[in-house]
Amino acid sequence: MIKNFYNYNWFFIFIVSVIAIIGFIALYSAADANLDLWARKQIIRFVFGLILLFIISVIDIKFWYKNINTIFLLSLALLVSVEVFGIFGFGARRWIKIFNISIQPSEFIKITLILFLAKYYNEIKFEKIYMLRNLIIPIFAIFIPAILVLFQPDLGTALTIVALGLMILFISGVKIWKFVLAFFAMLISLPLIWKFVLKDYQIKRILSFINPESDLLGSGYHLYQSKIALGSGGFYGKGYLKGSQSYLDFLPEKQTDFIFTLIGEEFGFIGTIFVLVLYLILILNTFYIGFKAFNVFSRIVAIG
Repeated sequence: MIKNFYNYNWFFIFIVSVIAIIGFIALYSAADANLDLWARKQIIRFVFGLILLFIISVIDIKFWYKNINTIFLLSLALLVSVEVFGIFGFGARRWIKIFNISIQPSEFIKITLILFLAKYYNEIKFEKIYMLRNLIIPIFAIFIPAILVLFQPDLGTALTIVALGLMILFISGVKIWKFVLAFFAMLISLPLIWKFVLKDYQIKRILSFINPESDLLGSGYHLYQSKIALGSGGFYGKGYLKGSQSYLDFLPEKQTDFIFTLIGEEFGFIGTIFVLVLYLILILNTFYIGFKAFNVFSRIVAIG
């Protein structure tokens, strides 16, 4: 246990903690200087996450390697159960209740997908990765959960799962030309996806993202207001708890989707750059950990 304590990447944990603290500060501001509304819950979740981190870290990685296939199938079953037992809210069915606790299975599938693909590619010889038949299982493993999530519907998370899976394929050594081929296949299928898969509100979001001014009082309202708030922060910001767009409730979903905009309004360009630099350091550190790993499984898990 003591040996594990010294082996932790404390720099990584420090950066994550700093980002979390910035989040607590922003949530306190988003709730009009109210700790109880959002910030307190986030602090509790973060502390629980740290405890879980230390508990999981003492479990031998061989346990996850040995049991990941079963765990991945269970997480898929959990994802399917959303369609039957899921809680409907905000226009989607994404959560299920277990022992009166709401959980989102699509978050679990991201982790188990990384572990599953890491094991899969760890057991394939590098010179055989290029073979098309060795792409069948990974493609199914990526797109089955992505499609299930898409039908909840949750386009953002579905795209995240696909992007995560493709990134793992890339770092595992899959040839570049296969990604180029997949890209062109996606372009060809875009009209079908647009016509038969995407919901009306998802299409409106995409169009408003491209041109928010086309519907300022409708689908483009959120993005337009966020641009005003972010721009009004200037270089140094308006000051903590002094964001007029936030406090006057012009900025929607300021505690979730537009928390970064709130930071930009109150702390300005300097504040936003500081947050982005922290995330850049975090990403670079994960790659550093991954490239130092002693096998393919550990490398993919670290980077994923």
